[in-house]
Amino acid sequence: MSLTVTSDKNTGVAVVALDRPERLNAIDLELRDQLVGCWRELRFDDAVRAVVLTGAGERAFCTGLDREAVVPQPNSPYMTDDPLLRVGPKANDLWKPVVAAVRGMACGGAFYLLGEADFIVADPTATFFDPHTTYGMVSAYESALMALRMPYGEVARMMLMGSAERLSARRAHDIGLVSELTEPGEALAAAVDRATVIAGYPAEGVQGTVRALWAAREAALAHAFAQAPHLIALGNLPGERQAELFAARRPGFRTR
Repeated sequence: MSLTVTSDKNTGVAVVALDRPERLNAIDLELRDQLVGCWRELRFDDAVRAVVLTGAGERAFCTGLDREAVVPQPNSPYMTDDPLLRVGPKANDLWKPVVAAVRGMACGGAFYLLGEADFIVADPTATFFDPHTTYGMVSAYESALMALRMPYGEVARMMLMGSAERLSARRAHDIGLVSELTEPGEALAAAVDRATVIAGYPAEGVQGTVRALWAAREAALAHAFAQAPHLIALGNLPGERQAELFAARRPGFRTR
């Protein structure tokens, strides 16, 4: 299993951990399917009233889609499949609160998950960036999700600077992407503690509040998502050229 789920029936909190630390918790199609199944199972588990989402290991929360994943595509510009579009809790109709605990890198496709978390608790080692433009790809879904969580100039800078720059945990906290910055190594424990408090409240009121909060965002998100497939089809370089750019990537970057 590439996903570990542990539930505490006493507190009502489930911890969902991406468990591919050797691949920096990158999401392959197997992990994608496990996440979809997990969110759907949690919808029916009344003993779970709040969820913490994290990544195994110290180096990364998640580095997006695994570059070795083979994603079949229909031979039609009208039926493009995005492999991560349904990977998050809201996309699977889960209206229980989800608190993300981030340690290490969170980049690219990780924003599908962070964009559907209700708030983020971060370790000082957390960094956020999106390498799409570096490799000749359009950041569409990721940009739309983050544009609803960050000031426009900040998200534009992160998406356009690509792999050359990373947003530090401190800066992410200053601009509101991260709601709490913990001491080193304490992000998961802090997220579980906050989730435990929420899980102690009546579930109906909590879930209704989660649904109301998402309702304030989903109309704008639906409009942006409707444009995404066309922007990606128009702007993405061919796969071979993307691979060339990836192979030639420069290791240097600045953190702000």
